Amino acid sequence: MRYIIIGSGAVGGSIGGRLHESGRSVVLVARGAHFEALRDNGLRLTVPTGTLTLDVPVVARPEDVALRADDVLVLAVKTQDSVAALDAWAARPVAGGGTAGERLPLVCAQNGVENERLALRRFREVYGVCVILPSTYLNPGEVVAPCGPYTGALVMGRYGADAGGDGADDTARRIAGDLEKAHFLAPVVADVMRWKYGKLLGNLANVVEAVCGSASDAAAQELVARAKAEGAAVLDAAGITCASDAEITGLRSGTVDPQPVPGERTRGSSWQSLARGAGSIETDYLNGELVLLGREYGVPTPVNAALQDAARESVRRGREPGGLTAGELSGRIAGSVVG
Repeated sequence: MRYIIIGSGAVGGSIGGRLHESGRSVVLVARGAHFEALRDNGLRLTVPTGTLTLDVPVVARPEDVALRADDVLVLAVKTQDSVAALDAWAARPVAGGGTAGERLPLVCAQNGVENERLALRRFREVYGVCVILPSTYLNPGEVVAPCGPYTGALVMGRYGADAGGDGADDTARRIAGDLEKAHFLAPVVADVMRWKYGKLLGNLANVVEAVCGSASDAAAQELVARAKAEGAAVLDAAGITCASDAEITGLRSGTVDPQPVPGERTRGSSWQSLARGAGSIETDYLNGELVLLGREYGVPTPVNAALQDAARESVRRGREPGGLTAGELSGRIAGSVVG
């Protein structure tokens, strides 16, 4: 199989780089300065054992790669960019006839729980991945993945009833086998969305770290706890089961542990988006997912709604991480509840 990594930032770059290093055939898809750096200098992937310079093939557009019947498309963009990417790739022709949407498996290696539904509108064969992969992309051509002995845990399974009730099908197992040979823990499960909803609750902290610059002080930790409590109440009201903190911690404990990498500190994906000035942030599909469900099921979500609004404001005003304090955010939440 050949892996087409659509979005080669922190997660995509780590997955693509490690697969290439292990001898798998890989094509990275990137844009702008990141594409130019990858094309000219290769991917610089820093892992606990050092920095690897990997000459991975890279393209800037779907039109720049001829798709084959043995390709696997790995979608690793932020959710706000998913529709554009899916539309760009689904109609691409595949050697031997048909389109990518008709013939190729698409793997959603992304946070949140909306991507699989978006993909299934365009692709027949969709796989979800619960991504536990601390990594950083701040500079063009450079990705830092500081965990070991595994680079990350990628819990995966086929999405949708069309899988015949078997999320752990042969394609999922083949992909997982390649990932296991590439320094990833890759369990295949029948209920991948249960894992993704569990990860979603953990990702509610991302915006606090991004907007406040850190989520480690007492006020920030209180905000995170309140956001997670709202999220748990919403999922309960919606009848959605999720993997517990203990399950996720148990999966990664002793397997995906941060290792010291000189001069590097891993930050969340939302923090990185503000730091890079990316012009968008995925909070609408993290905290915003719980706001949406709360409105559907009649569960108040003032904390997550305020965090969602603060993230949008930070992007709109071009703020770097740390533009608001946790105290300021708490004041806004108190004001919205009173109002």
